Amino acid sequence: MKINGVYYHVDKIGDGSHHVLMLHGFTGNGRNFHDLIAELENADDFTFILIDLLGHGKTEAPGDTKRYSMENTITDLRTILERLEISKISIYGYSLGGRVALSFAVASPMLVRKLVLESASPGLEIMEDRLARIKSDEKLAEQIEKEGLKSFVDFWTDIPLFQSQKKLSVSKQEAIYQQRLNNSSVGLANSLRGIGTGVQPSNWELLDKMDCPVLLAAGEQDEKFVLIAQEMRKMIKKSLFFKISDAGHAIHVEQPRKFGKIVSEFLSN
Repeated sequence: MKINGVYYHVDKIGDGSHHVLMLHGFTGNGRNFHDLIAELENADDFTFILIDLLGHGKTEAPGDTKRYSMENTITDLRTILERLEISKISIYGYSLGGRVALSFAVASPMLVRKLVLESASPGLEIMEDRLARIKSDEKLAEQIEKEGLKSFVDFWTDIPLFQSQKKLSVSKQEAIYQQRLNNSSVGLANSLRGIGTGVQPSNWELLDKMDCPVLLAAGEQDEKFVLIAQEMRKMIKKSLFFKISDAGHAIHVEQPRKFGKIVSEFLSN
């Protein structure tokens, strides 16, 4: 569907009474959640809205970096929900998608029923850290543009954040690799520049104002995001934290059955 001048790819799974918006991570797309949804014990109760974020998957990849901003992304998502005539929704966000989900919930609290944040961050509080991250993301964006998408995906697949995925089957690893290749160099580079962790506004100071129930999760092998989730748990009133064993950053990929049970119970209660 065309949203504010940009074409978005939107999938719908199920026909249940409760709507859940699923937001993927950097280099991903909405179909990354198919395995998790298949493991949900009560999936028939829900309608899942899977969106390819700007610059990812089958969604358009504009050349204007500013078009990817958190503010514009939230506006686009709100417009998509209006187009689908959805007035109340739960949101599941992973990594980049988690930052978007949290920012959406802070900006539009009346629209959000529940929030699931997998390996997510509220952003960076300290300006020096933000500037350093912007510089780091710019280097990655330039790497994508100069060396090409395949070279970047080879590099990205091998970073420490995803080392735990080496335990997955060869076929699963290959599927993830091929999916990452189904992005565009322009889209990924501009996503880093427009909605990276450094450039997005920090939400740390707004966490104590959140009123919807929030499920926080991080894989036990992803120590950085375990610590972030634990800090968020202290600040969000209606929050639960789960540290998932035998998992790294992408819990929904590495432990879909185990995490699917937790997500099912949270969204149903």
